[in-house]
Amino acid sequence: MKGVSILGSTGSIGCNTLKVVRHLGDIRVTAMAAGRNMAKFAEQIAEFKPDLVSCTDEICAEQLERELHERNAPAPQIELGESGLVNVATHPEAETVVSATVGAVGFVPTLRAIEAGKRIALANKETLVMAGELMTDAARRSGAEILPVDSEHNAIHQCLRGERRDEVKRLILTASGGPFRTKTKEEIARATREQALNHPNWKMGEKITIDSATLMNKGLEVIEAKWLFGFDTDQISVIVHPQSVVHSMVEMVDGSIIAQLGVTDMKHPIQYALTWPDRKPNVLEPLNIGKLSELTFEEPDLERFPCLGLAYEALKAGGTMPAVLNAANEVAVQAFLDGKISLDRIAVINESVMREHTPTAANSLEDVVAADEWARMRGIIKLGKSVAAN
Repeated sequence: MKGVSILGSTGSIGCNTLKVVRHLGDIRVTAMAAGRNMAKFAEQIAEFKPDLVSCTDEICAEQLERELHERNAPAPQIELGESGLVNVATHPEAETVVSATVGAVGFVPTLRAIEAGKRIALANKETLVMAGELMTDAARRSGAEILPVDSEHNAIHQCLRGERRDEVKRLILTASGGPFRTKTKEEIARATREQALNHPNWKMGEKITIDSATLMNKGLEVIEAKWLFGFDTDQISVIVHPQSVVHSMVEMVDGSIIAQLGVTDMKHPIQYALTWPDRKPNVLEPLNIGKLSELTFEEPDLERFPCLGLAYEALKAGGTMPAVLNAANEVAVQAFLDGKISLDRIAVINESVMREHTPTAANSLEDVVAADEWARMRGIIKLGKSVAAN
């Protein structure tokens, strides 16, 4: 049986990955890592029986042991923190690593898995946003495969199967537009936490859902697409598609457009990444083309959603700038979720931190980590000033 490790097993992607594993039946979960949801983690461990698991700290480990004892489930080897994540990501019996942690915490473990030559089913877009060149260079050296789990990049990957690179004109990433697609700037500024978390099409974690509400998620995907597929910035476009049926498209030099359509369920791209280059029957009901009433498309509004424009700026600046934008955004999003700032202030903080940064080469882990730490500190300082001003 194929072995798989899962980073972030209790999150949305992690839970869906386990559903796919259960459906396929020929994959063994060898190692798993989770943050703080130890009750859910214990349920998963009891069912899938991995050799190694990792959680955040000693408090979580003690809770996990209690939860496993209550379920009469034997405890596997338990490790902690970043070193535990790295050991899960590089477990010797795992051929594939599902990188599904939220934010920068998945950066180092994913890099180590790439260096170990694993196949990476990548759902943690921050990894390539922070250090795309570093990651892709490491993959070339080790022979690791990076397969996207994000529905948009997964769709691009499918559209490019069998196509010659010189025949591709541009990649077109679709965006649902989120819950505020038709709202004014003033309405977006007044948005509540509950409104921002009410995504019209997808059920996701809090951070990615807020990023979808600001279109920062699409901006991060633009940066990720450059490193996944190797196209120039001006060859990567975004189009708003409210129905989320067309997951992305590729335009060819002769004007033909190839699109990947499917149901709005992350189990599809997860299974594609786990089984590629093969395709296997999916647990999902197929898309019923006959019941589609309409498919509409519109250009994104960068005035109401400036985070998307900032992502293009960061990609063009290159070097450490994408890592700085990502770090500032993580700080700002958490501040919004904590009720400290309004939704529109996320873009303000992101831009302010970017304007203070002079990008340098991101050729090493140390370069990227230093830029990330600097941007978080600047973001926290600017957040404090923003809160004090209000």
